[in-house]
Amino acid sequence: MKRRDFIYLTGMGAAATMLPGIPVTGRPITPEEALMPVDPALKKQMADVALNAARSKGATYTDVRIGRYLNQFVITREDKVQNIVNTESYGMGIRVISNGSWGFAATDKMDKESIAKTAELAVAIAKENSRLQTEPVQLAPQKGYGEVSWKAPIEKNAFEIPIKEKVDLLLGVNDAAMKGGANYITSLLFMVNEQKYFASTDGSYIDQDIHRIWPTFFITKIDAATGKFETRNALSAPVGMGYEYLYARPQDKIQGITTLYKGRYDMLEDAKAGAAQIGEKLKAKSIEPGKYDLILDPSHLWLTIHESVGHPSELDRVLGYEANFAGTSFLTLDKWQSKQFKFGSNIVNIAADKTQPGSLGAVGYDDEGVKCGQWDIIKDGILVNYQTIRDQAHILGLTQSQGCCYADNWSSVQFQRMPNISLQPGKEKKSIDDLIKGVEKGLYIIGDGSFSIDQQRYNFQFGGQLYYEIKNGKIAGMVKDVAYQSNTQEFWNSCVGIADASDYRLGGSFFDGKGQPAQSSAVSHGSSTARFNGVNVINTSRNIG
Repeated sequence: MKRRDFIYLTGMGAAATMLPGIPVTGRPITPEEALMPVDPALKKQMADVALNAARSKGATYTDVRIGRYLNQFVITREDKVQNIVNTESYGMGIRVISNGSWGFAATDKMDKESIAKTAELAVAIAKENSRLQTEPVQLAPQKGYGEVSWKAPIEKNAFEIPIKEKVDLLLGVNDAAMKGGANYITSLLFMVNEQKYFASTDGSYIDQDIHRIWPTFFITKIDAATGKFETRNALSAPVGMGYEYLYARPQDKIQGITTLYKGRYDMLEDAKAGAAQIGEKLKAKSIEPGKYDLILDPSHLWLTIHESVGHPSELDRVLGYEANFAGTSFLTLDKWQSKQFKFGSNIVNIAADKTQPGSLGAVGYDDEGVKCGQWDIIKDGILVNYQTIRDQAHILGLTQSQGCCYADNWSSVQFQRMPNISLQPGKEKKSIDDLIKGVEKGLYIIGDGSFSIDQQRYNFQFGGQLYYEIKNGKIAGMVKDVAYQSNTQEFWNSCVGIADASDYRLGGSFFDGKGQPAQSSAVSHGSSTARFNGVNVINTSRNIG
């Protein structure tokens, strides 16, 4: 084994150990290798081999996904570089319909013979599956687009930025936090490039280049006198952008209590603020339980949207397909069919969108070759739609898919995944200050934290990073040990105010888990700051029961 390979292989294992929940897959490569693309003409040739082989064995429909998935981690702690990891996963997944049933097979051997055998295996699996199929797959019609391409509109490819520049940034962030009083800090940059090629018997050959980046840190400060400690995580959002995300501009800054930016992120400034705020948290008073009006920042609200709106409006969950692993949904079909289910107050409008620039879920076409778009989930407080893919569309009487199909790797079969789900901004001019001014007894919550929600995505509890008490329309100081409890319908019906579009920001997750075998996807959730009245708040440091 070469020394370089040994370093990368051991590094992968160490990185995975230090970052629980972050999947590290693929073979180790150098940063230079990551910048060497695969010729689209070659990918088309390989796709045609699979399409022809599947057709010759009796497939009535076939789609092919050739994927090259690149990951880069740069991880530091205090004044040391912990790890630098570069990986690549490259191969082909082939999905077919034969005898009215799905079949799937995948290979990382990209020669013609191996591709043809994999296509034949997919057809054989479909035919075997058809013995248990109660009714044939019904695919919504989809026109072919011919040869097209889509690229994320990035300004700076993060994989082209020298490693030294990234390391210097993170060590600078760590130094600023330590000088500000932090005892420990871990910081990291995680960069993803998905190079995806889709071909189908519908006549599409789609080449896509997708980029994502997530800068984050985790700060801890200990009170030497008491031994108690507090933490503060970064207020960054993972985004579908290039390295330009880390170049914050003055015009992007949101005026508020802490460092918040619209569409950009200043990691150094956030670390400085975080170190100071963690000291405040150690001294902050513990919250008195009771009913509070909540002002929820987008850096917090994204997670509540994800869990209480995004997941329950997935049609496969509604139909019970995810019951064994991830649960079901309280948003049953009868509620949608009634056309009057009051999900939220009249000002609550929540849309699905696969095209929003800078979002994690933004693509031109989904993994079924469906051109992506936008549609309403909640309109004026009423449940009006779900999230669907091609073999679900007929259940809702739709004539086409909504483009919600995704696989996290070439070796994984694509299935229904969440698009970007976002609360739409208020229509009247309104700022964060305007929302706070009207609150007599309340809390302003910034950043996401721990949460719990039941298997139907109905009863829940959420925490955050920073909590500020509001008294008589003014911020009265920091508090801690806060979580709020509600159920989804009650919570969204308590929404009485939403800031305007000037405050609209994205949050999101790199690793939304679902399916068996489990897959992870990246998804964003946007909102402006919003107010929710009369929500139950508990003290998390006190025993319950």
